[in-house]
Parts: sequence; structure tokens; C-alpha cells
Amino acid sequence: MYPEYLVAPMREDLTKVGFEELKDAAAVKSAIESEGTVFVMVNSVCGCAAANARPAAKIAAANGKHPDKLVTVFAGMEKEAVDVARNYMLPYPPSSPAMALFKDGKLVHMIERYQIEGRPAQMIADNLIDAFEQYC
Repeated sequence: MYPEYLVAPMREDLTKVGFEELKDAAAVKSAIESEGTVFVMVNSVCGCAAANARPAAKIAAANGKHPDKLVTVFAGMEKEAVDVARNYMLPYPPSSPAMALFKDGKLVHMIERYQIEGRPAQMIADNLIDAFEQYC
């Protein structure tokens, strides 16, 4: 686990724009299995999360059409919550950062770390916006 003072600004980067932070397995299960659409951002301390993933998630969330719920779990912190979220993302391997869109509890769109690294935030956001338009 990382020191909380280190990850607090990274958490706030998403929560200040409306993402709900999920810190335990029950909260993750409840959010993902709910009716409607849920966007899950697996947050991380890595540079590609700061430069690409979080900015892309914020751009996409500000789009006119977006999921019913915006939630986040933090890799390297709340292990149980992250493990449960990743279990819902199978068959994709564990990845952080990562982004997943669920509709009525079913995974409908996934962006893995390798699709985030080295790509501009706007390109990732455009991918998410297309998925939001299709499923939300």
C-alpha cells in the first residue's frame, strides 16, 4: 500500500468531478450489479494514470451523454475492492490504470493499460465517448 498522503490528490482528481470512490467489495458489487450504466476507473499512481487516464476519464465524464454512475477504485490501496472490480472485468487481465463500462452488470467496453500508455488523453476520451454514446 502507498501512504495515503501520496494518493489523496490522485483520488481527489476524480472525486472532485463526480466519481464515487469505492473502498470495499460490497460497494463495488453493489455499483457494478446495479441497473443502468456504470463506468469504473481503476486509478493508479503511475505516470500514465496522471498524464493520460485520469484526464481522459474526466473529459469523457464531462461529455453530454455519460454513464449513470462514475466510480473509481485505487490499485495498490483497497486490495479487496480492486480485486472484486477486476473479477468483473474478466477475461481481461489485471491492469492499472484501466477503464471499464458496464451495462446492467455486464462488461460492455474495456480499456487496458496498454491502450492508455503513450496515447493522448483526448484519444482515450474519444474512445470512451464513443462507448458512452453506444451504451448509455
